[in-house]
Amino acid sequence: MDSEYDLKTRVTGLESLQIPRAGADCLVVIHSPVQSELGRRHVLDRPVTTIGRGRDNDIVLPSDCVSRRHVRLEHRPEGLFLLDLESTNGTYVNDDTRAQGEHRLKRGDQLKVGDTIFKLLSGSDIESQYHEIIFRMTVTDGLTNLSNRKQLDTLLADEIPRARRHGRDLSLLMLDIDHFKSINDTHGHLTGDSVLRGLAAILQKRLRPNDKLGRYGGEEFCAILPETNLASAVRIAEELRALVAAHCFAADGRELRVTISIGAAELAEGALSEMLYKSADDKLYEAKRTGRNRVCY
Repeated sequence: MDSEYDLKTRVTGLESLQIPRAGADCLVVIHSPVQSELGRRHVLDRPVTTIGRGRDNDIVLPSDCVSRRHVRLEHRPEGLFLLDLESTNGTYVNDDTRAQGEHRLKRGDQLKVGDTIFKLLSGSDIESQYHEIIFRMTVTDGLTNLSNRKQLDTLLADEIPRARRHGRDLSLLMLDIDHFKSINDTHGHLTGDSVLRGLAAILQKRLRPNDKLGRYGGEEFCAILPETNLASAVRIAEELRALVAAHCFAADGRELRVTISIGAAELAEGALSEMLYKSADDKLYEAKRTGRNRVCY
């Protein structure tokens, strides 16, 4: 699968490279359906900044998920405040919390407006904060905060020689949400995004500290399991599958049941990263072909 979720080379207009005055707050795009928008910085140097689909907004997001006048940010003596303008899909601040009424923002908050996620930077070290975000974007998926495909490749490339050097097992899980397209088609992409974030949280909570979890692309995830043989990997996969099947996903007032299919593979002698990926991916598609909501190995 192509790594469409990795950070790509982008051409940024000179106006977006403007260095904000010391202490000026700014929003940085950390997730967007438009790849060229990633990393774009919007300086909040006015008393009021509006965000919406309409061209009369200070920050324009041309997406059907965004209302014409979606949200307003106001600078006040006591801080920066967010006011949702009765938008259709709502404005979310951190962890899918829908903003109700006025919401005071703090440094590092993430704002979800439609299918775009911003991060708020403030203080005297905005430049260092900005460069840290850009670095994280090269290794992290902005929607789920998991490793992206590029980082997964790096992690697996490190784990394979380590496993061989110490004579240890290494296994890989490929996980995919069943019928994810129908979730997007029926409930919308915002609900689909919420399911992806919720699934990432469930998987990460169950996996061990030394396991490496990432978003491989789209609705497909990958878990690298060091010092784990195939039998143990399958046991972990079954636990993950059962946890997801039993979970009720809540998204904007909706309750959804979701299942996943999983393929498991163990590092074979002489195998490279691509071969291990392919072995697990082949088993994932076998799980899909044979009924979904199951583990194949």
